[in-house]
Amino acid sequence: QVQLVESGGGLVQPGGSLRLSCAASGFTLTTDFMNWVRQAPGKGLEWVSRLNSGGDSTGYADSVKGRFTISRDNAKNTLYLQMNALTSEDTAVYYCAKGSASDGMDYWGQGTQVTVSS
Repeated sequence: QVQLVESGGGLVQPGGSLRLSCAASGFTLTTDFMNWVRQAPGKGLEWVSRLNSGGDSTGYADSVKGRFTISRDNAKNTLYLQMNALTSEDTAVYYCAKGSASDGMDYWGQGTQVTVSS
């Protein structure tokens, strides 16, 4: 069955970097859109980034554009989110999710906590 497992979260100082990973199983990343979505404490879900099935088209929320980069490793069937220049506003649980915005995100991982604090 489809499974998404995030890792790579942790505590980082403002201005620092982290790379999140999302290991996929039960399907191949090249067959569907993939997304990163986050939820800050006390707030709703916020879409962060997407990568299309072809791997050649990306999208980013304005809040992360220029600082975050989504990518994947087809051989490892793993999705990544490189996060640079982190601020306290990036503190959230980060989820990877399978599917497009139009069709709906049908599978989600369990999330990984990112805390940006000095």
